[in-house]
Amino acid sequence: MKPLETRSTTGTVEMRTGEGPSRIGGYAAKFNTLSQNLGGFVERINPGFFDKSLADGADVLARYQHMDEYLLGRVSSGTLQLTRDGIGLDYTVDLPDTGYARDIAALAARGDLRHSSFAFRVFEDEWSLTADDFPLRTLITGALVDVAPVVTPAYMDTSSGLRSLAESRGMTIAAVTEAVEGNRLAELFRTKTIIDLAARGQGETHPLMAIRKRRAELYRRTL
Repeated sequence: MKPLETRSTTGTVEMRTGEGPSRIGGYAAKFNTLSQNLGGFVERINPGFFDKSLADGADVLARYQHMDEYLLGRVSSGTLQLTRDGIGLDYTVDLPDTGYARDIAALAARGDLRHSSFAFRVFEDEWSLTADDFPLRTLITGALVDVAPVVTPAYMDTSSGLRSLAESRGMTIAAVTEAVEGNRLAELFRTKTIIDLAARGQGETHPLMAIRKRRAELYRRTL
Protein backbone atom coordinates (compact mmCIF):
# COMPACT_ATOMS: atom_id res chain seq x y z
CA MET A 1 0.00 0.00 0.00
CA LYS A 2 1.19 3.49 -0.82
CA PRO A 3 2.33 5.54 2.20
CA LEU A 4 -0.05 8.07 3.74
CA GLU A 5 0.84 11.74 3.21
CA THR A 6 -0.71 14.93 4.57
CA ARG A 7 -0.78 18.50 3.25
CA SER A 8 -2.39 21.68 4.57
CA THR A 9 -3.91 24.84 3.17
CA THR A 10 -4.21 28.24 4.82
CA GLY A 11 -7.52 30.00 5.19
CA THR A 12 -9.94 30.28 8.06
CA VAL A 13 -12.30 27.35 8.50
CA GLU A 14 -15.82 28.72 7.99
CA MET A 15 -19.05 28.31 9.89
CA ARG A 16 -21.63 27.42 7.22
CA THR A 17 -25.32 28.14 7.41
CA GLY A 18 -27.99 25.51 6.98
CA GLU A 19 -30.85 23.84 8.75
CA GLY A 20 -30.06 21.22 11.34
CA PRO A 21 -26.67 20.75 13.03
CA SER A 22 -23.81 23.24 12.98
CA ARG A 23 -21.62 23.01 9.89
CA ILE A 24 -18.06 23.98 9.16
CA GLY A 25 -16.01 23.77 5.98
CA GLY A 26 -13.31 25.14 3.75
CA TYR A 27 -10.88 24.19 1.01
CA ALA A 28 -8.90 21.12 2.02
CA ALA A 29 -6.73 21.47 -1.12
CA LYS A 30 -6.21 24.03 -3.86
CA PHE A 31 -5.27 23.10 -7.42
CA ASN A 32 -2.30 24.32 -9.48
CA THR A 33 -0.92 26.36 -6.59
CA LEU A 34 2.72 25.93 -5.67
CA SER A 35 3.29 24.77 -2.12
CA GLN A 36 5.92 26.08 0.22
CA ASN A 37 9.38 24.58 0.02
CA LEU A 38 8.86 21.01 1.24
CA GLY A 39 12.54 20.33 1.81
CA GLY A 40 14.21 20.69 -1.57
CA PHE A 41 11.12 20.64 -3.78
CA VAL A 42 7.70 22.23 -4.18
CA GLU A 43 4.41 20.59 -5.05
CA ARG A 44 1.21 21.30 -6.91
CA ILE A 45 -2.04 19.34 -7.19
CA ASN A 46 -3.49 18.42 -10.56
CA PRO A 47 -7.23 19.24 -10.81
CA GLY A 48 -8.01 15.57 -11.48
CA PHE A 49 -6.17 14.28 -8.42
CA PHE A 50 -9.32 13.51 -6.41
CA ASP A 51 -11.54 12.41 -9.32
CA LYS A 52 -11.32 8.68 -8.63
CA SER A 53 -12.16 9.07 -4.93
CA LEU A 54 -15.14 11.27 -5.75
CA ALA A 55 -16.38 9.04 -8.58
CA ASP A 56 -16.05 5.88 -6.48
CA GLY A 57 -17.84 7.44 -3.52
CA ALA A 58 -14.89 6.65 -1.26
CA ASP A 59 -15.80 6.73 2.42
CA VAL A 60 -13.65 9.76 3.24
CA LEU A 61 -13.63 10.89 6.88
CA ALA A 62 -13.60 14.32 8.48
CA ARG A 63 -11.48 14.30 11.64
CA TYR A 64 -10.29 17.19 13.77
CA GLN A 65 -6.47 17.20 13.70
CA HIS A 66 -6.66 13.86 11.76
CA MET A 67 -7.39 12.02 15.03
CA ASP A 68 -9.86 9.11 15.25
CA GLU A 69 -11.12 10.23 18.66
CA TYR A 70 -12.33 13.49 17.08
CA LEU A 71 -14.44 12.07 14.25
CA LEU A 72 -16.68 14.79 12.79
CA GLY A 73 -18.37 13.10 9.84
CA ARG A 74 -17.98 10.76 6.88
CA VAL A 75 -19.14 10.46 3.31
CA SER A 76 -21.00 7.17 3.77
CA SER A 77 -23.32 8.63 6.43
CA GLY A 78 -23.99 11.80 4.45
CA THR A 79 -22.48 14.00 7.16
CA LEU A 80 -19.49 14.99 4.99
CA GLN A 81 -19.94 16.60 1.59
CA LEU A 82 -17.04 17.01 -0.83
CA THR A 83 -17.12 19.36 -3.81
CA ARG A 84 -14.53 19.80 -6.54
CA ASP A 85 -14.54 23.16 -8.33
CA GLY A 86 -12.08 25.30 -10.28
CA ILE A 87 -10.27 26.31 -7.11
CA GLY A 88 -9.84 23.01 -5.34
CA LEU A 89 -11.48 20.43 -3.10
CA ASP A 90 -14.05 21.99 -0.77
CA TYR A 91 -15.63 20.19 2.18
CA THR A 92 -18.63 20.78 4.44
CA VAL A 93 -19.20 18.66 7.53
CA ASP A 94 -22.30 18.48 9.76
CA LEU A 95 -20.91 18.53 13.27
CA PRO A 96 -22.09 15.91 15.77
CA ASP A 97 -23.73 16.93 19.03
CA THR A 98 -20.66 16.21 21.15
CA GLY A 99 -18.58 18.30 23.50
CA TYR A 100 -15.52 18.41 21.29
CA ALA A 101 -17.60 19.29 18.20
CA ARG A 102 -19.19 22.21 20.05
CA ASP A 103 -15.71 23.40 20.98
CA ILE A 104 -14.65 23.17 17.32
CA ALA A 105 -17.70 25.16 16.26
CA ALA A 106 -16.81 27.85 18.80
CA LEU A 107 -13.23 28.01 17.54
CA ALA A 108 -14.42 28.29 13.93
CA ALA A 109 -16.93 31.04 14.84
CA ARG A 110 -14.14 33.04 16.52
CA GLY A 111 -11.81 32.57 13.52
CA ASP A 112 -9.26 30.59 15.52
CA LEU A 113 -9.10 27.63 13.11
CA ARG A 114 -6.64 28.78 10.47
CA HIS A 115 -5.95 25.69 8.39
CA SER A 116 -7.56 22.74 6.69
CA SER A 117 -5.64 19.60 5.87
CA PHE A 118 -6.09 16.41 3.89
CA ALA A 119 -4.52 12.97 4.03
CA PHE A 120 -3.94 11.04 0.82
CA ARG A 121 -2.08 8.31 -1.01
CA VAL A 122 -0.44 8.96 -4.38
CA PHE A 123 -1.06 6.68 -7.35
CA GLU A 124 0.80 8.77 -9.94
CA ASP A 125 3.03 11.82 -9.80
CA GLU A 126 5.43 13.63 -12.13
CA TRP A 127 8.70 15.44 -11.53
CA SER A 128 9.92 18.51 -13.40
CA LEU A 129 11.40 21.96 -12.78
CA THR A 130 9.65 25.26 -12.14
CA ALA A 131 10.43 28.35 -14.24
CA ASP A 132 13.07 29.12 -11.59
CA ASP A 133 14.70 25.68 -11.99
CA PHE A 134 13.42 24.39 -8.65
CA PRO A 135 12.33 20.72 -8.41
CA LEU A 136 8.56 20.38 -8.79
CA ARG A 137 6.39 17.40 -7.93
CA THR A 138 2.93 17.33 -9.53
CA LEU A 139 0.35 15.07 -7.88
CA ILE A 140 -1.58 13.50 -10.78
CA THR A 141 -3.87 10.84 -9.31
CA GLY A 142 -4.42 9.51 -5.83
CA ALA A 143 -6.80 8.41 -3.08
CA LEU A 144 -8.30 10.82 -0.55
CA VAL A 145 -8.36 9.42 2.99
CA ASP A 146 -9.62 12.27 5.16
CA VAL A 147 -10.06 16.03 5.49
CA ALA A 148 -9.40 17.86 8.72
CA PRO A 149 -9.70 21.30 10.29
CA VAL A 150 -6.46 21.86 12.18
CA VAL A 151 -5.19 24.56 14.54
CA THR A 152 -1.56 24.21 13.49
CA PRO A 153 -0.46 22.07 10.54
CA ALA A 154 1.66 19.13 11.55
CA TYR A 155 5.15 18.85 10.09
CA MET A 156 4.72 17.52 6.58
CA ASP A 157 6.72 14.33 6.15
CA THR A 158 8.18 14.64 2.66
CA SER A 159 10.07 11.33 2.69
CA SER A 160 7.39 9.77 0.46
CA GLY A 161 7.95 12.48 -2.13
CA LEU A 162 11.69 11.93 -2.07
CA ARG A 163 11.21 8.17 -2.45
CA SER A 164 9.05 8.85 -5.50
CA LEU A 165 11.80 11.03 -6.98
CA ALA A 166 14.43 8.37 -6.28
CA GLU A 167 12.35 5.73 -8.08
CA SER A 168 11.73 7.99 -11.07
CA ARG A 169 15.46 8.67 -11.46
CA GLY A 170 16.65 5.13 -10.73
CA MET A 171 18.52 6.24 -7.62
CA THR A 172 18.65 5.26 -3.98
CA ILE A 173 16.82 7.36 -1.40
CA ALA A 174 20.18 7.96 0.27
CA ALA A 175 21.56 9.57 -2.90
CA VAL A 176 18.51 11.81 -3.28
CA THR A 177 18.68 12.81 0.40
CA GLU A 178 22.36 13.65 -0.04
CA ALA A 179 21.45 15.86 -3.01
CA VAL A 180 18.83 17.67 -0.90
CA GLU A 181 21.30 18.26 1.92
CA GLY A 182 23.83 19.62 -0.56
CA ASN A 183 21.23 21.82 -2.28
CA ARG A 184 21.87 19.91 -5.52
CA LEU A 185 18.48 18.35 -6.13
CA ALA A 186 17.85 20.31 -9.32
CA GLU A 187 21.00 18.77 -10.83
CA LEU A 188 19.20 15.42 -11.01
CA PHE A 189 17.00 16.88 -13.75
CA ARG A 190 19.94 18.05 -15.84
CA THR A 191 21.95 14.84 -15.92
CA LYS A 192 21.15 11.34 -17.09
CA THR A 193 20.93 8.65 -14.44
CA ILE A 194 22.69 5.42 -15.43
CA ILE A 195 21.19 2.25 -13.96
CA ASP A 196 23.56 -0.69 -13.91
CA LEU A 197 21.00 -3.48 -14.23
CA ALA A 198 23.57 -6.21 -14.56
CA ALA A 199 25.20 -5.14 -11.31
CA ARG A 200 21.81 -5.43 -9.63
CA GLY A 201 21.47 -9.01 -10.86
CA GLN A 202 18.62 -8.22 -13.23
CA GLY A 203 20.50 -9.35 -16.33
CA GLU A 204 19.58 -9.41 -19.99
CA THR A 205 15.94 -10.31 -19.45
CA HIS A 206 14.98 -7.16 -17.53
CA PRO A 207 12.51 -4.97 -19.52
CA LEU A 208 14.66 -1.88 -19.10
CA MET A 209 17.61 -3.75 -20.59
CA ALA A 210 15.54 -4.44 -23.71
CA ILE A 211 14.62 -0.75 -23.94
CA ARG A 212 18.29 0.20 -23.63
CA LYS A 213 19.25 -2.22 -26.40
CA ARG A 214 16.52 -0.91 -28.67
CA ARG A 215 17.64 2.68 -28.17
CA ALA A 216 21.23 1.72 -28.94
CA GLU A 217 20.11 -0.02 -32.14
CA LEU A 218 18.14 3.01 -33.30
CA TYR A 219 21.11 5.25 -32.51
CA ARG A 220 23.45 3.11 -34.60
CA ARG A 221 21.09 3.31 -37.57
CA THR A 222 21.40 7.11 -37.54
CA LEU A 223 25.20 6.99 -37.84
